[in-house]
Amino acid sequence: MQPFTKRVIEIIQRIPAGYVMTYGQIAELAGSARGARQVVRILHSMSSRYELPWHRVVNAKGEIAITDDEFRFKQQLYLSDEGIEMDEKGFINLEKYRYKPLKANFMIEDE
Repeated sequence: MQPFTKRVIEIIQRIPAGYVMTYGQIAELAGSARGARQVVRILHSMSSRYELPWHRVVNAKGEIAITDDEFRFKQQLYLSDEGIEMDEKGFINLEKYRYKPLKANFMIEDE
């Protein structure tokens, strides 16, 4: 497993209930500020295997980026169950709900 992938997985696993992070925020924290699309790929391909709380990851605007109606509804439901409020258009207030961990908390030894 690539070091970036390993860091992304660890970061996503640590997002606490009731908070969200953006794809770009995760990518930057994992060491690649331009790696947001890689975060999407990792979430898509590894969420089940690593039991990632995929529903806690949103786009930079604070909205759910999933276009599939069933999964979009599921993500809204999971976030709502954790106390995260969305406006009528489905936007999340990132000032209120964005998780801002310290970078030092995510230093991972590369294998």
